[in-house]
Amino acid sequence: MAEEVVKGETVTIRYDARRCIHSRGCVLGYPNVYVPNVKGEWIHPDAASAEQVMHTAFNCPSGAIRVSYNDGSAHSDLPPVVNTVRVRENGPLAIEVELSIRGERQASPRATLCRCGQSRHKPFCDGAHVEAGFTATGEPAARPAEALAVRNGPVDVQPQLNGPLRIAGNLEIVSGTGRTINKVKQAYFCRCGQSKNKPYCDGSHKAAGFVAGA
Repeated sequence: MAEEVVKGETVTIRYDARRCIHSRGCVLGYPNVYVPNVKGEWIHPDAASAEQVMHTAFNCPSGAIRVSYNDGSAHSDLPPVVNTVRVRENGPLAIEVELSIRGERQASPRATLCRCGQSRHKPFCDGAHVEAGFTATGEPAARPAEALAVRNGPVDVQPQLNGPLRIAGNLEIVSGTGRTINKVKQAYFCRCGQSKNKPYCDGSHKAAGFVAGA
């Protein structure tokens, strides 16, 4: 499905269904802007203030929603001041960085990355963890780590052939309750769902026969 583009009087909303994990922040927060379960038009940019509509993009963990002012004065694609990847309970890794995938710069700084091994849209999450009954803590133990000299900047996600996600760049790993549990410049994250040391890879993909492209 192609990206939906809906232009209002002040802002334009872009919605990419392939990236959506149905966190429902948009529907629950602004049901007048995003109207679920209707035929035809369901996105209404003028049903709330421009600032509120912009907030829906900042609140979308997957980057499925992007918002820009029609006069070019602001947009939701600015990279964060601090690069983070948040470990979601029984779900994906939610990353917010100046993001590249396999060296290709992404329009949105936000993405959710599969860690259950079941997504049909790897490396992105497609919600398959729910049907698969994937369980993994969102509160991993903290590790000793030195402060990063630089807390932002470009980050590249490199899926390894039949293996983990290699993420390179300044990155703070954050638990579901907002605790910083590690600070790294490179890490290998499990994406087969089998690691006993989640969210990190421990080599379990080899015994599990995990298959996924680089």
